[in-house]
Amino acid sequence: MRQRKQEGFAAALGGLALLCCPSHASAHLVTTGMGPVYDGIGHLLLTPEDLVPVLALALYAGLQGALPGRRTMFLLPAAWFVGGLAGSAANGITSFPVPAISFLLLGGLVAADARMPSPAVTVLPVLLGLVHGFLNGFALKDGAGTPGLAGITIMLFVLVALASAFVVSLKRPVMRIVVRVVGSWVFASGLLMLGWVLKGQG
Repeated sequence: MRQRKQEGFAAALGGLALLCCPSHASAHLVTTGMGPVYDGIGHLLLTPEDLVPVLALALYAGLQGALPGRRTMFLLPAAWFVGGLAGSAANGITSFPVPAISFLLLGGLVAADARMPSPAVTVLPVLLGLVHGFLNGFALKDGAGTPGLAGITIMLFVLVALASAFVVSLKRPVMRIVVRVVGSWVFASGLLMLGWVLKGQG
């Protein structure tokens, strides 16, 4: 037992030493060293402001059924790519709290398991893709560029396919409640983000 404690203490010290020697960090663009496509994939996976709304949308589409999930799987990446192309041509962006609004809207929909008409469910991935894609395109235009957007598009397709299909496969009501609880956490995170933005503007 004592030897295990010593080994655990040594591992903790080793981890602390690694944290004290960080590698080069980029302000916004993730650089993987494997090319612009992988940079785009890394950018999406390491940017919670984009990743969490995408997963929340996939959960909501899965709660609505297989057809909305399939539509989201194709519409979101396409809209994201189009929005990214527009963002890469933009000269500037506003400071509107887009991530906070996305967290609140999508987290609230998942938490409430709100039933919406089919056209409205179809519009959600298009809007999310265009807005967040625009922001990504602006962020990547001096780095990964269009190949980076292609990487993001590929990863979006995979994430939405897996997450929505998982939710569709849930048959027990208690599991759907778990998904809704996750949505409530996303909503609560959106409230915190919006509060920080408003406090910073005050």
